[in-house]
Amino acid sequence: MDHVAGHRGPSGRVGFLLSQVGALAAAQFADRLTGLGVQPGDVGILRLIAAEEGLSQQTLAGKLGVGPSRVVALIDELEQKGLVVRERSTKDRRTYELRLTGAGRDVMTRMREIGSAHEEGVVHALNASERRMLADLLLKVAESHGLTPDAHPGHRSERPRSY
Repeated sequence: MDHVAGHRGPSGRVGFLLSQVGALAAAQFADRLTGLGVQPGDVGILRLIAAEEGLSQQTLAGKLGVGPSRVVALIDELEQKGLVVRERSTKDRRTYELRLTGAGRDVMTRMREIGSAHEEGVVHALNASERRMLADLLLKVAESHGLTPDAHPGHRSERPRSY
């Protein structure tokens, strides 16, 4: 660390370290997904739909912190990949409910395996107690910023992907 006049270099700053480790973890995660035909952003959406089958597009937009038109584009992509279907709600015909297809459930099963291996790879230098402590501290930081649990804020800035 740089100790000149009490100044800490980037390697001693929490924000820098979070960014550095986050960029590494994101790149490694994207690499692990290559064989599944999904992108990191798809995984969070699939996880939210799996956790709440019948979730409306409007509710999903709220959980992701994006506008409804953005969710339409995201779901269009997942529908084209055969992972999600939209079904008219039997309660409100103006609403579409989202459900995973069999292929979507298969991807989620595989994702659990990939996610476990990924987490192990990222925090392999920490023991179980240190991992819990790190998770607790990061959760506290996330909550202090009003981040939605289990929803990545990256969807807010994503632009529709081109094919």
